[in-house]
Amino acid sequence: MLTPQEGMKGPKEIPDAIRRIEIRSRRLASELFSGEYHSSFKGRGIEFQSVREYQYGDDVRTIDWNTSARKHELYVKLFSEERERSMLLLVDASASMLFGSGPKSKRDLAAEVSAVLAFSAILNNDKVGLVIFTDRVETFIPPRKGRQQVLMILDELFRMKPRGRKTDIGAALSFVGHIRKRQAIVFLLSDLMDCDYERGMKLLNARHDFVLMHIGDPLERELPETGLLDLEDPETGARITLDAGSRKARARYGERQQRQAEELRQKLVRMKIDTVRLDTGRSFISELNSFFRYRERKY
Repeated sequence: MLTPQEGMKGPKEIPDAIRRIEIRSRRLASELFSGEYHSSFKGRGIEFQSVREYQYGDDVRTIDWNTSARKHELYVKLFSEERERSMLLLVDASASMLFGSGPKSKRDLAAEVSAVLAFSAILNNDKVGLVIFTDRVETFIPPRKGRQQVLMILDELFRMKPRGRKTDIGAALSFVGHIRKRQAIVFLLSDLMDCDYERGMKLLNARHDFVLMHIGDPLERELPETGLLDLEDPETGARITLDAGSRKARARYGERQQRQAEELRQKLVRMKIDTVRLDTGRSFISELNSFFRYRERKY
């Protein structure tokens, strides 16, 4: 397992590509997501701050009966949010995430979304860390604050060269459970090309503020109207040839993919996993906005 801590490049040595990603991600986080992130992910709790006299409309549950009895007037307790939190980005780097039917791969999309989430966190004075995994944990950067921390994360995300090709989501979730005892915001960014991860998700969802960013591609939903297509599983090397020129073959493929997607959706609902569905074929901005609005209503 790699743990990059030392030797982070200084600002002048940041590659131009990462600098462009920083500028775009910081702008999106500042203009679109910073406030939504703050209201969607509350602090660890609330702490007592002071008291004041009761005013019409105050929640009676906040009345401080000891102070009220002593002063012979009704007083209420005032609380402040314990804001500081830690975010952990859990990014799937298996070979299936290299797939993309357009100019952007699933791994590219995961890295872009991670960058925006990371800047949203530090703009709210939260810590952010990173776990990159395949069938093993490839990289772990413990949560810390600040721009330099995010640049280290971006550098890892956009230059990663994983040793593994397959996926073990359960092992990655178990790793987070062991290294993170205090509650954190945990984003899993994956295409879920794996099985037997349900128990790990349930455990993290019970202990942490867990969110699944499920990343897909248009070709995983339906086939284009072409001729014969040779498809290869990037993790196992298994190959299959599909006749995309056949209407029936395209229909069967689409129905099967739709059925599997619905089964997954129902499973995640039963597990009560907050899920954002992202696609390489469209912008992630509207999906993130919708998710943050949903979280505000929920909490």
